[in-house]
Amino acid sequence: MNVLETEHPQWSIPVDELIETLGTHRNGLTAQDAKGRIETYGRNRLSPKKRTDSLTLFISQFRSPIIMILLFAALLAFFTNDSIDGLIIIFIILLSSILGFIQERSASHAVENLHSIVRVTSTVIREGVADEISTEEIVPGDIIRLSAGDIIPGDCIIIESKDLFVNESALTGETYPSEKHVGVLPPQTVLSKRMNSLFMGTNVTTGIGIAVVVATGLTTEFGKISERLRIRPPITEFEQGINRFGNMLGQLTLLFVLAIFAFNIAFNRSAIDSFLFTLSLAVGITPSMLPVIISINLSHGAKRMAKAKVIVKQLTSIENFGSMDVLCTDKTGTLTEGVIQINSSLDGNGEPHSRVQNYAYLNALFQTAYHNPVDAALVSQTQFDASEYSKLDEVPFDFVRKRLSILTQKGSSSIMITKGAVRNILDICTHTEDASGRIITIGDLKSHALQTYQQLSNEGYRTIGVAYREMGDQKIITTFDEEKMTFLGFVVLHDPLKPGIEDVIHRMRELGVTLKIITGDNPLIAGHIAHQLEIKNDVILTGSKIRTMSDEALMASVMVTDIFAEVEPNQKERIIYALRKAGSVVGYMGDGINDASALHAADVGISVTEAVDVAKEAAQIVLLEKDLGVLIEGIEEGRQTFANTMKYVFITMSANFGNMFSMAGFSLILPYLPLLPTQILALNFLSDLPATTIAADNVDSELIETPKRWDIGFINRFMVTFGIQSTIFDYLTLALLVLVFQVSQAEFQSSWFTLSILTELFVMLIVRTKKPFIRSKPGKYLLVVSFIILLVTLLLPYTPIGELLQLIPLTGLSLVIILGILSVYVITTELTKRFFYKRVHY
Repeated sequence: MNVLETEHPQWSIPVDELIETLGTHRNGLTAQDAKGRIETYGRNRLSPKKRTDSLTLFISQFRSPIIMILLFAALLAFFTNDSIDGLIIIFIILLSSILGFIQERSASHAVENLHSIVRVTSTVIREGVADEISTEEIVPGDIIRLSAGDIIPGDCIIIESKDLFVNESALTGETYPSEKHVGVLPPQTVLSKRMNSLFMGTNVTTGIGIAVVVATGLTTEFGKISERLRIRPPITEFEQGINRFGNMLGQLTLLFVLAIFAFNIAFNRSAIDSFLFTLSLAVGITPSMLPVIISINLSHGAKRMAKAKVIVKQLTSIENFGSMDVLCTDKTGTLTEGVIQINSSLDGNGEPHSRVQNYAYLNALFQTAYHNPVDAALVSQTQFDASEYSKLDEVPFDFVRKRLSILTQKGSSSIMITKGAVRNILDICTHTEDASGRIITIGDLKSHALQTYQQLSNEGYRTIGVAYREMGDQKIITTFDEEKMTFLGFVVLHDPLKPGIEDVIHRMRELGVTLKIITGDNPLIAGHIAHQLEIKNDVILTGSKIRTMSDEALMASVMVTDIFAEVEPNQKERIIYALRKAGSVVGYMGDGINDASALHAADVGISVTEAVDVAKEAAQIVLLEKDLGVLIEGIEEGRQTFANTMKYVFITMSANFGNMFSMAGFSLILPYLPLLPTQILALNFLSDLPATTIAADNVDSELIETPKRWDIGFINRFMVTFGIQSTIFDYLTLALLVLVFQVSQAEFQSSWFTLSILTELFVMLIVRTKKPFIRSKPGKYLLVVSFIILLVTLLLPYTPIGELLQLIPLTGLSLVIILGILSVYVITTELTKRFFYKRVHY
């Protein structure tokens, strides 16, 4: 919310006056002030937190189009004085809704608890003390500190800044970061020119700053236009599969319903009875529990993944995890230990030179804008007394210059120390210093230094260059001062491979996942790592080559390339999109400022809790440990979740389709309806109950060995094969009961009701596995619930509810016929399954 009420916009007000107007000061708000402002202006959100209270969740169960149609059918039954059928329909709707409510409440609470583990924070100064707090608790008047990788938590005015650049592309469309600094601008200054302002949702690419928050939530610039700027992430593989399946099912059901209704009317059946019967068939053929089953499966998967230290922010990413066949990752911290070890410090000739490491230490010690493992290693592993040095100024690291400069002072003289990528350091040097302290023109020694750099890279070492320049009494530096420097030498670093990483990558290959390394390091280091990991594809594509390639050429290249070196930040996103266009389901693992766009572009964006805010916000999955071994568990969990989801689809589309198709035909043959509408609804409800336990079902190992994706063609073939087999037995049952034994209408309907549920229970146990079903152990909950439903089905005709459904106790003859048909059906279904999987690969 915006607490600022002045005649002039905040960017046109001097900083001190603005701070006074906001009722704050440079030491920040007090805790009491902040609490009061949250109560007055609300939490810092762009949209209200989604309500998951019990009443809202229960009411949401009735929003399904199928439920709405059934409620209409119940009202129609009451209107035609058929109150019994109306009550039964309402009773079944309530039971289904209560079941969905219980399952979804459990799922939503589990997901909320997991999300609370991962939160985006900001550094806020309150009562003179800097602290990390959730961005939702930021209020107008807060004083915030910013550095590279931070997300701006609200609209702000800059109080202090140093080489502060912010990515504002979401608001302005500008590709390049915008430089920000203290100032006062005219009131009419347009948003893209407000150099003293920061906007919620943008992120710091480089530099440091201190700012005062002037607006939060919906009153920010981003909040005002959030609906217009809300860009949906690219649709993922799993979502595409659901959409294709839904379209296919919708078309099939519509044709089915229209044809059956027309035939029943043509045979002079009651229009209301025909409508209710046709509606019941539509409900029966539709996997109405699919949304609930998916929700249950995903929430169970999320809870199991949390135990493996994998936090799921977006539930559909679990299924995408299972479908993933390409994982792109940097090497530092994932393939390697991520704990940099200093190997040595050398001059340009490759001779030991201790001052190189000492100067690199000073640079790392005094820099404040960009925290990274190299600087951490330099500070922790260097023994050097820096007490006589003080910091005067800083030019922070950025991904264009690839270097960082610090202006230090010792006594009365100033010296600028610069470290960074070796080539970028050599480009600004005119002289070099050897181990003896002799300074000479760099000349041909530059090429010798590059040879030394290449040799070290070939051996797998990472090197950074160090240079310096005497600055006299200068107190401030800019990027323009990075010239005419003296090259001091190299700091040689080593980041060993993680123990057991070779086994992890081997397991990934077994799971059908191709690992692609995308790194900013040079091709020699990348190639050395690939050789150590036995990545046989030694083709290396560099950022300079990618820059000249068309999207079509890149799409062809990424499929035959596993190593990408010297990659620029914007090129990571291009690589991800190229892989996806080529047909791969892509995961991307990153934790840096320059990873956000790639994380957003991937089917599965993966980050870690230690990542910068902008990366953590863009990811769908956050690891509590930066470990590919944890990802293996996530991949297997994703495939298990996907397999259990597909089980429900296979079960429903085989058993239900066959039964409903048979009933549609029976309605044209018999002088009465084969099942009453209420009996169909009860059948559908009872047969769906065991499916709610599928999330906890055991999954055969072969179902997680390869990536699985939605395959509508396979589902159609499965549905037709098992549907035809089911229909054949249905007509056999009809012939035996009606033509041979000439049972009554009530006896036929009760027999058919019982047989339909029993066959669905056994079909579920058979088609849930590719193995012979007696060799694949179902989950205990699935077995228990299936057994309970079997007993309920057999006992239902003897209960008052059975009487309401117009079911009658079965005769001994009918029971014998049902059990005989069921036995033969189970055997032939198992044989059909074996025949099907021999001809159709899945």
